[in-house]
Amino acid sequence: MRITDSNWFEVERYLETDDRAVLPLGSTEQHAHLSLSVDSILSEKVAADAAAPLGVPVFPAVAYGLTPYFMAYPGSVSLKLATYAALVRDILDSLYATGFRRILIVNGHGGNSPVQPVTMEWMEAHEGARCRFHDWWKAPRTWDCVQQIDPVASHASWMENFPWTRLPGREMPAEQKPFVPFDRLRDRNAAGVRALIGDGNYGGYYQRPDADTDRLWAVAVEETRAQLEGDWA
Repeated sequence: MRITDSNWFEVERYLETDDRAVLPLGSTEQHAHLSLSVDSILSEKVAADAAAPLGVPVFPAVAYGLTPYFMAYPGSVSLKLATYAALVRDILDSLYATGFRRILIVNGHGGNSPVQPVTMEWMEAHEGARCRFHDWWKAPRTWDCVQQIDPVASHASWMENFPWTRLPGREMPAEQKPFVPFDRLRDRNAAGVRALIGDGNYGGYYQRPDADTDRLWAVAVEETRAQLEGDWA
């Protein structure tokens, strides 16, 4: 039940019997040869695929997040932490005001993680509210699947390369890029990050066979669905 494909009458009827909703968080940032919207595309799709059998509403992905380290790559957009925290809080307040009480946040961008304490503060301020924060790509079973397929995987590599994040007519490099030294990413500005990582892939093959990513996606969807179906008591 994508909110994009629903009207308010349908949502009101849904709220008569259920109070769950899914809020995907994404980002607009460089992903090497893939779409700049990878994180938004993936968080919304894994949420929608997971929620579909349950009929739980999935809101549009928040398309902008926290990515100051990629601001040397044209097309990337980063919000200030205070702005992002206020935005997420306002969205959660709106969901609560219209009747939702159990919110699953499906996060698609690691840089957004600093906003997680906002969800805890929000629950303290709203009686009966529950909010789960789910980093879909690094959830235990999903990350284990990545490691089984190919442990050399990271940002903008094969593990984010799906038919729905590829851009038509763009060829992918064939080689396996060595891992970027992550410890050197933490002490430099955006220009320094670009000088270190080049095209934006942090390490790994740029693409693997669809059979591999289909397997990964199935695990990610199932693990995300378990967050919705799990005990909320």
